[in-house]
Amino acid sequence: MQECELIENCEFYNGQLKGNKEQIEAMKEKYCKVNNLNCARYMIFMALGKEKMPNELFPHQKDRAYLLISQE
Repeated sequence: MQECELIENCEFYNGQLKGNKEQIEAMKEKYCKVNNLNCARYMIFMALGKEKMPNELFPHQKDRAYLLISQE
């Protein structure tokens, strides 16, 4: 799988985790580089668009992503 198209400008990594380089790199490896289909943020981006993505949504919160998508 190719790297996520949002990896460089993802608001989560540039805002929520800003400054925590070890945690950022571990999460990017898991959610952005290996399989972005596991990322809740990517799910929202694909289903609803970037403008509907909550800034505080963590990549592992797939249940919340499913809920947000189902409410649209």
